[in-house]
Amino acid sequence: MTQPVPTSLDNQQKMEETMSILNSIVPNRTQQPAKRENTEPTAKPVYEVRESDEAWGLTVYLPGVARGGLEVTAEEGQLLVRGRRDWKAPAGWTALYRESADAPYELALQHDNTIDVEKIHAELKDGVLRVSLPKADSIKPRKIAVN
Repeated sequence: MTQPVPTSLDNQQKMEETMSILNSIVPNRTQQPAKRENTEPTAKPVYEVRESDEAWGLTVYLPGVARGGLEVTAEEGQLLVRGRRDWKAPAGWTALYRESADAPYELALQHDNTIDVEKIHAELKDGVLRVSLPKADSIKPRKIAVN
């Protein structure tokens, strides 16, 4: 039994399909990668998010971070938490074991602009950051009176 000989049209279609797949996998060279202000390695802290009717609660664990080394910003649909530890190793000190690296913490959380950024409240105590992210009035549940 003989198999049909592929035509140049068949080869062209296969090539276009292959290129289409490759273009969907490989990023476009004209697109610029996201710019980061700082290129040093960072550690993503452990965090929890909880929701209530009035607000979202964010708890971020930042051991070794003091108030002076903490930066919390909310802009363009993103909440960004950066923390830098104040501790420096004493001269001549050698660590036998480290549970964590000295890298600064960075946590970026996306949101859909349903947060009232004017009412955000943050509090840092003993390396635990608690952030209250109040919901915008437009998305809070409301009781509707029925006549």
